[in-house]
Amino acid sequence: MEHKNVKFTGVMSALVSCIDDEGNVFEDSMRRLMRWQLDAGMKGFYLTGGTGEGPVLQKETRKRIVEIAKDEAKNQCRLIVHVGAIDLKTAVELARHAGAVGVDAISSVPPFFFRYGEPQIKDYYQALSDVSGLPILMYASPLAGVNITKDMVDHFMDIPNMIGLKWTSYDYYAMHSIKELRGGNINVINGPDETLLCGLSMGADGGIGATYNVMPKLFAQIYDSFKAGDMETAQQAQFKANKLIELLIKYGVVCGIKDILNMLGFQSGYQVYPQKRFTDDEQAAFRAELKKLRYEDEYL
Repeated sequence: MEHKNVKFTGVMSALVSCIDDEGNVFEDSMRRLMRWQLDAGMKGFYLTGGTGEGPVLQKETRKRIVEIAKDEAKNQCRLIVHVGAIDLKTAVELARHAGAVGVDAISSVPPFFFRYGEPQIKDYYQALSDVSGLPILMYASPLAGVNITKDMVDHFMDIPNMIGLKWTSYDYYAMHSIKELRGGNINVINGPDETLLCGLSMGADGGIGATYNVMPKLFAQIYDSFKAGDMETAQQAQFKANKLIELLIKYGVVCGIKDILNMLGFQSGYQVYPQKRFTDDEQAAFRAELKKLRYEDEYL
């Protein structure tokens, strides 16, 4: 059976948004960051998602990031744009823009804050599909506050252009059950970085992750080793990645990722206020622990 919905495989970075406090994009840094990650084995990018701070960016900033990424990609990698917003009008505008720019797919968390029933959530995704004309991936994230079930996914796969979902959950029994829908003709992408190998083992087609930004070679190694049947190498690479992930969780994941990228010469700015920003003491402590891990020697 041809699995035509499985359009995305491999590892894709949930790209950091390189921006200043006014929402202006550090274009040169963003382009260099993309090239660096592609050279390290990334197959594409997930733009303006949670890591990219999309839900708290102004829509014009989100559009500009997409335009720059499309220009830099030069059709040599895959681009998925997260268009989720608290209001449908903004989400539709971003979906229409993504279609006009010509990225490979769009994605969105379900509508959030208010509690929506399944019919309303389906209408939301239908509207995004209608205006973009692009393949669409649901984003099953606990941050959205919606429990995306197997039955819900099965119903939503009837929406034209719906191809699957990004699964950010540790429930791999449920993920595998979803992957078996429609005879496997569904694109399921692993979300949690610290369990990429678990997701691949349970049938995920690839992974999208935040910490891929700062250790792209290691995550490419996990995927490539798994596909080659070398589970020992894949496992050791996952354990190594998790040591840095543990440090990032301790200090703040996106805050820490941006600090590392700034340290490496990629001007990425800070998280959108009032999200966490390091104090001088926190930054010094974080970088000291980073040095103990021998980050620049072991992870680049």
